Amino acid sequence: MRAAALYSAAGSLLLTTLAVAPAGGAAGAVGEPAATAELRGTEVAAARARAAGIDFGPCSAADVPEAPRSVRCGTVTVPLDYAHPDGTRIKLTVSRIPATQKDPRNSKRKVPRQGALVYNPGGPGASGMYFPLSGAVPQWQRISAAYDLVGYAPRGVGRSAPLSCDDPKRFVKTPTAAPAHPTEAFKRQRIAEAKAYARGCARRSGSKLRFYTSLNNARDLDVLRAALGEDRLTFVGASYGTYFGALYAAMFPSHVRRMVLDSAVNPDPAKIWYRDNLDQSAAFEDRWADFRDWIARHDDVYRLGNTAAKVQRSYDTAVRRLAAKAAGGKVGPGQLQSAFLTAGYYDDFWPSRAEVLSAYLHGNPKPLVRLATPSAETAAEAENGSAVYTAVECNDAPWPTDWKVWDRDNTRLARVAPFETWANAWMNLPCAYWPAPRQQPLDVRTGPGELPPVLILAAERDAAAPYPGALEMNRRLAGSVLVTERDAGTHGIGGGPNQCVNGHLDAYLLEGRVPGRRASCAPHRLPPAAGPAKEARRGSPRAGRR
Repeated sequence: MRAAALYSAAGSLLLTTLAVAPAGGAAGAVGEPAATAELRGTEVAAARARAAGIDFGPCSAADVPEAPRSVRCGTVTVPLDYAHPDGTRIKLTVSRIPATQKDPRNSKRKVPRQGALVYNPGGPGASGMYFPLSGAVPQWQRISAAYDLVGYAPRGVGRSAPLSCDDPKRFVKTPTAAPAHPTEAFKRQRIAEAKAYARGCARRSGSKLRFYTSLNNARDLDVLRAALGEDRLTFVGASYGTYFGALYAAMFPSHVRRMVLDSAVNPDPAKIWYRDNLDQSAAFEDRWADFRDWIARHDDVYRLGNTAAKVQRSYDTAVRRLAAKAAGGKVGPGQLQSAFLTAGYYDDFWPSRAEVLSAYLHGNPKPLVRLATPSAETAAEAENGSAVYTAVECNDAPWPTDWKVWDRDNTRLARVAPFETWANAWMNLPCAYWPAPRQQPLDVRTGPGELPPVLILAAERDAAAPYPGALEMNRRLAGSVLVTERDAGTHGIGGGPNQCVNGHLDAYLLEGRVPGRRASCAPHRLPPAAGPAKEARRGSPRAGRR
């Protein structure tokens, strides 16, 4: 019925067998179901990882740029294919800073260490290698006193068996168009590009492409747990990290100590991932409306209009001008839309985006060019992130393979949600032509008593992970607790500006206390009308793409 039931019932006998099996024992015997072989393979890999541990040493610039000496890096080895743990193996990069064991409120008080806390920022395709640096941020100092902060680059990301689908030098194209209602000719162009991108993934990644999945990300997490010497995992996942965190909870419930799912995506198998993306596009329209309302309230500063409708007209004027002549030769409508999409994720970006739009429309394009021109230095990272995002989402589940379905659904949605709908569709369209086998998503469910309480955090107007997903996650994980930031839309709220949310986070991670099945917090204060410098004040590690 579900992996949790398999693991908690028949799994106890299997684990006893594996505990005495030699580390080199093969999985995937003839006639053995794939799921059973992969479970056995995970146990074999975890046993090896526990025996080997992680040899932490200085971090390279490629791992964590400008990392202090207290942050150390290493690798953990996992099978490419868990059904065959003796086959090809890959290395995942890991970063760690030890628990300070110093109470930030009383330097003379020693704090008991509670083990390792592993963090994933989402994506798919985002790296958590920088996470140990969060220990210096005030909102995280109580947690960093009690826990080793551990980040890692998931399979495919960074130096963890990196994936690529395109030449990074060709990946970033500027300027680009972003029509809210594309013509048939534009659609044909994007279909051709999606097909070419899917072929490029197969050509550049070869036979390994099929093994970059959310289920394997969850299995990798269990191997990392063992390599860190932890019997049970303490995990914080944001955005997409909540999905494979939930998979982990369903697959390995007895291995969970504490788990925070921050900005939870909808784990319903029917939503993964085609319908989740449609829901996301609809939610971004609401968040775009929130942003326009905020700009309108500060018309004395930005002069973009004193109503949301007038702000929309100002934005549309910028789109038309950029379509006629790219700013700095690099910034077209596509770059403008990408810059403003980030404001849908984080309201601390609102002042800087409003400021550059105002400057551009009032005759100064330079701030927009500085903000929205893609960086050549980060092209390889961007291409890698896109490749992992595409591979994981395309591999995870069936997608419509008939363009007419995509055209019908996105044309309908764009009538009421034009801001993000087609941009989101183009990003995911390679999945219609994907060359690797598709999986059936795991039906994430846990029964009463199978799992310790899981803390779910969600903002009510989150666009990247719409709030109904958090409600569904809460329903599916028995005993889980949902903390809602009301009337707010920031993506990734733990360790951010809301002290009520942070109080629940600290109480859970430090003491195991939860507030009941549901709790809510008043929204954090929106930013004042000001310039780009305000962005740096956010203390929470950034959630990834989803």
